[in-house]
Amino acid sequence: MLFRQFVDDDLGCGSYLVGDVDAGDAVVVDPGFAIEPYLDGARREGVRITRVLETHTHADHLSGHGRFALEHGLPTSIHPLARPEYSFDPLGDGQVLRVGSIEVRVVHTPGHRPEHCAFVVDEELVLTGDSLFVGDAARPDLAIDARDGAADLHRSLRRLAELPEAVVVYPGHVSGSLCGTNMSDDHSSSIGRERKTNHALRAKLADFVEESASLATPKPPTTERVVALNRGPWVGALPPLRELDSAGDALVLDVRPVDVFAAGHLPGAISVALDGGSFATRAAFVVDVAEPLVLHVRSQAEADEAARLLHAVGLFEQLGFVRTEGRERLQTLGVQQIDGRMQVLDVREETEEPRTDWLAVPYRLLRIAPPDLDPSRPVLTICASGARATLAASLLVRQGFDARAVVGGGVADLERRR
Repeated sequence: MLFRQFVDDDLGCGSYLVGDVDAGDAVVVDPGFAIEPYLDGARREGVRITRVLETHTHADHLSGHGRFALEHGLPTSIHPLARPEYSFDPLGDGQVLRVGSIEVRVVHTPGHRPEHCAFVVDEELVLTGDSLFVGDAARPDLAIDARDGAADLHRSLRRLAELPEAVVVYPGHVSGSLCGTNMSDDHSSSIGRERKTNHALRAKLADFVEESASLATPKPPTTERVVALNRGPWVGALPPLRELDSAGDALVLDVRPVDVFAAGHLPGAISVALDGGSFATRAAFVVDVAEPLVLHVRSQAEADEAARLLHAVGLFEQLGFVRTEGRERLQTLGVQQIDGRMQVLDVREETEEPRTDWLAVPYRLLRIAPPDLDPSRPVLTICASGARATLAASLLVRQGFDARAVVGGGVADLERRR
């Protein structure tokens, strides 16, 4: 058996190449929009990808099934409850697909979305998509009422838990995705381990539904757009970004590290550091899908990677990139420099601990400044490490605030000083 896992660390997404080397055939499961890694992997293994299997219509990232169809003529298989607008082969519960001598059994596991399916490969491993994660379960509120979705998901998880203990679990997401709240950093597990350690497999129905329905994890504003793109007509490859002489009147998204941004950036730029983690998700929260963007980068490679991730969350309106020297500066402070008299703004999510007695507004809501902020006083933004604080400060500076960011540390470090 050929089996390869691909993990996008920024989005927390997992996809898979499954095949039979002797037969020379393979399928790709839940491919991302950048399909080149799967093609390269298949080429190295000497197999030909013949089909795309989708566990469901993804809401957090753009699928590559359209590119596989348009560029390579490959069919896509998905459960009909997805109601796709493209040509597809329907999957059904209990159906067995063959890839050479490898058997892939379909298990309908609704909950995250009604069409969701898991794939059991040769009864040795299971690709659980957005149902069972390592240490957690998927959120049920992306397609239907959270309570209805949670009840379905609870039943689906019990079906998966009935698999033999030795079956290896490979999820569709790992830590870093918004599709769950307590996911492990581990990229795989086993049914036996999850039975013992995963709270979702031990919770009673009523408790599971109540907990799932009260999730506080925010949905990116691009969710509906990404679902529509993945359900609709195939989306083909987008042209590479070109370098521009200037950003003109477009919104500048500065993807350089926070210290580089602070030392010199273009007026009105928003800092979303490519190396700060969850780049695409953070950009999706603060950039409108129809807003023309110019990326401020240090290199062509940085521009290409940022564009890839922005495309993955449905942000297509990138006009190009610049490497212009920036003259605007952002003042940054270390935790030890915080003065209790300062106007401090905690820009983490409400679910993060420890909480503070300062004004708290998540960074993603700061394109419009909260009325509680005093524009006549400097604002000091703080998060866990500095990336979101810098992003938040850049949003406030655009609105005329004298904003500074705490970098190289965060709230937890400050709490230890008290």
